[in-house]
Amino acid sequence: MKKHLLLYGFLFSLLINIFQYVNSSKILNKSEQVVQNSRKEVKIARDSISHLLEANAFSLEQNSDAQEYFYPSDYAKVKAKVKEDIMELNSAKGGNKLVPYEPINGTNFIIDQVKFLNHRWIIANYSDGKVWGEILVKYFHNENKPSEFETIETVMYTNK
Repeated sequence: MKKHLLLYGFLFSLLINIFQYVNSSKILNKSEQVVQNSRKEVKIARDSISHLLEANAFSLEQNSDAQEYFYPSDYAKVKAKVKEDIMELNSAKGGNKLVPYEPINGTNFIIDQVKFLNHRWIIANYSDGKVWGEILVKYFHNENKPSEFETIETVMYTNK
């Protein structure tokens, strides 16, 4: 009987060890998958951050020389005024005069987004709801008068 009891104890401990080995292997494999997925997500996040940094390479916020052009005025106030002057042009009859196209769908083109590249250039998005595009605008800030604008180049996109 003592012999059988030792044999049963040995078999029981062997089965427990096999169970522990299989269970630990599954946990380890699952952990490796989680680590691989996390590495992929970190790589995607780093790529996104680098693209954002590249996109901001051409911006007034990153260009101290362009900011100094507006000294002693605060460049943030200048940006706000120039943007306000552009948005006021949207209310003109026939749409924003900076967009050199006649209304295509019976709706005027208006500018909805503006990005300041430096102290002299702006890139802006325009749309009529169905057709959209981008314009490159040269601007001159006037302290007590509306800003002056000159459209340099335009691009238009349509649905195919």
